[in-house]
Amino acid sequence: MVSLNKIMLIGNVGSDPEMRFIANGNPVTSFRVATNRIYTTPEGERKQETDWFSVVTWNKLAEQCNQFLAKGRLVYVEGRLHNRSWEGQDGQKRTRTEVIASRVTFLDRQAQGGSEEKADDIYNDELTPDDIPFS
Repeated sequence: MVSLNKIMLIGNVGSDPEMRFIANGNPVTSFRVATNRIYTTPEGERKQETDWFSVVTWNKLAEQCNQFLAKGRLVYVEGRLHNRSWEGQDGQKRTRTEVIASRVTFLDRQAQGGSEEKADDIYNDELTPDDIPFS
């Protein structure tokens, strides 16, 4: 049986990335991405709906995201959805759905403390407008 778990997002980074290291020394960086949908109600009122996604990156991609991403940057994220469960300190079971990213591409030209050229060079070859199926 064939299966597929793939998600593609274009949105704005909601807060500065947070990098940490797991027990074996591998880096992991987490950040949130907001996507917006604007629609018109049957009554003719325009509304905006925002969805938030937790994104997790690993290894070299984690280091690059930690170095070059910042709150407000426009990004393309490609990866898979993963449900993670754990027991909280209060004994309650918690579940979180995360995007495990395999690709993160900067879509804006916002300068980040002089690192704009270096950051864009890393990602420019990864995504062209033809790669986005809904543009």
